[in-house]
Amino acid sequence: MSSHVKIAAFLAGLAFAGGVFAQTPTAKPTRVRGEIVSLTGDVLTVHRRSGDTVSIQLQPSATVSAVKAMQLSDIKPGSFVGTAATTDTSGKLTATEVVVFPEAARGTGEGHYAWDLGPNSTMTNANVDTVVQGTDGRNLKLSYKGGSNEVTVPTNVPIVTFTPATRSDLTPGKKVFVVATPGAQGGFVAQRLVVEKDGVAPPM
Repeated sequence: MSSHVKIAAFLAGLAFAGGVFAQTPTAKPTRVRGEIVSLTGDVLTVHRRSGDTVSIQLQPSATVSAVKAMQLSDIKPGSFVGTAATTDTSGKLTATEVVVFPEAARGTGEGHYAWDLGPNSTMTNANVDTVVQGTDGRNLKLSYKGGSNEVTVPTNVPIVTFTPATRSDLTPGKKVFVVATPGAQGGFVAQRLVVEKDGVAPPM
């Protein structure tokens, strides 16, 4: 399987876990964000941003990926992106991170929905129709099935794309983002993981 196909499969699963599972109470995922403490066999221990430490079982099917940095100028009309954003009282969206999807993953998780990165956080996976330089960054006009919106991307916001990784990258001290489901004894079972690599941490 090529790296592009692996990444596309990972992204499709990630979006499925974030979108479809969110509508299924019995299978609602948890997004674990934190720093790796250890990997012992198939058990990953992560110290979460919330301050607690959790154990995550890695099944053979669990997919590992990483991200690499891009520039704001790399976002062009026609790009397919995913952007977490905050919404102010006027409804204006300001990006907190942007993922530029590989072409093989176009359409992944398309839409606009709530996200758990912070208060009033949303995620929009959409096509970039236009890019306009503004006074505080670039304004992206986005369209997706069923709607459209505009998001301002400040110059200091992380811009990344996905790149392959393996379990050997799951080393202590690395930042990690895990889509998981509840497991036994308060632990979790990993579905997909995005790990820090070459100094670039997953911003999602």
